[in-house]
Amino acid sequence: MSIPRLRPLAFFLVFAAAPAGAGPGDALHVIGTLAYGHDDNLLRVPDGSPGYDNTRGDAWWTREAGLVFDKTWSRQHLSFLGKLSKTDFDHFSQLDYDGKDVQANWFWQLGKRLDGKIGATYQQVLAPYTDFASSERNLRTFRSRFAEADWRFHPTWRVRAGVQRDRYAYELLSQRYNDRTENTSEIELGYLARSDSTVGLVARRVKGRYPYPRPVGPFSVNDNFTQDELKLHVLWKASGATELDALVGHTRRKQPSFGAGTTSGVAGKVKASWQPRGKMRYSAAVWRDFAPLESTVVSYTLNKGASLGAQWDATARVRVNLDAVAERRNYNARSGIVVTGGSDGLRDSIRTASLRATWAPRPTLQLTAGAAHQARSGSVTLGTGSFTSNSVTVSASAQF
Repeated sequence: MSIPRLRPLAFFLVFAAAPAGAGPGDALHVIGTLAYGHDDNLLRVPDGSPGYDNTRGDAWWTREAGLVFDKTWSRQHLSFLGKLSKTDFDHFSQLDYDGKDVQANWFWQLGKRLDGKIGATYQQVLAPYTDFASSERNLRTFRSRFAEADWRFHPTWRVRAGVQRDRYAYELLSQRYNDRTENTSEIELGYLARSDSTVGLVARRVKGRYPYPRPVGPFSVNDNFTQDELKLHVLWKASGATELDALVGHTRRKQPSFGAGTTSGVAGKVKASWQPRGKMRYSAAVWRDFAPLESTVVSYTLNKGASLGAQWDATARVRVNLDAVAERRNYNARSGIVVTGGSDGLRDSIRTASLRATWAPRPTLQLTAGAAHQARSGSVTLGTGSFTSNSVTVSASAQF
């Protein structure tokens, strides 16, 4: 690695050691991060393949700077996060990109019974290569707007309503068929117990719209879908240390671009957290849900997964996190697609494990180091192979 690439790190550490210009209680802060990473299979090349340019791994530097604003006036709370970043790769320099992340939220309250939030997000990042075989840069932009209101019309009853609009756009012309807009609307009627536990019934509709028909052989198909959900929402605070959050019910998905066009079943997610006295915290989750897939062979997947996490507060300044995620994806082939490999040809699994340690020598400075392992079993029908990936990252972040 050349010496000039080390200069940003020295500059950053000098900058971080300078006196802070804003106190911990101030509303506006400047933030900066410098990160280095290495992945031995950056583009998720299948096992046994030499990779692009006979290279599988690569390293990168990321420099990031931005502003954070957080302020409360009476019952109104405003928060803002704006960051710009630049990432440079050592070998695959065609992937170099400028990242953007803007998030704005207004948590509002009128009187004692009516509150809610309004927000917007804009992000520009490099799209993952897990299901996309290429060495070309493929930036993905994500735009989201949402509004939500919660009315407590009775001491033990409330009604919540919300709308959200998400838009995804891809840089590569070959990936533009994955551009889509998802409009979500939902309403929930809930009961609030004295223990702060809640039970509610949630009705939700998601409409997905793809502006560009996807070429499938000699035909073009549209992946538009409508998904209706009716789920039970339970938030059970069993004790001061244990909490269970479950959203489970029936989902019906209508998507004419595959088979008969309609599928349905049980879907949802259950999360649990446990924080006993001491320095340990634990979390776990299981889920079963439908999700769109960017493919000419299948149009959506039924994902079943589980995750485990643990956090150890070793000292007042040192924190260690360990997380593991496993998910199996069951694909639904489009009408007319020949399935190869039997039932195994229409499914694969992804497993990820990560370890991260964070040291905060000062309240405004954090140093983080992490390692991750990811593995996927391939799908014969999709033409994807099995792969493994091991990565390490180190970063320094400061707030002024």
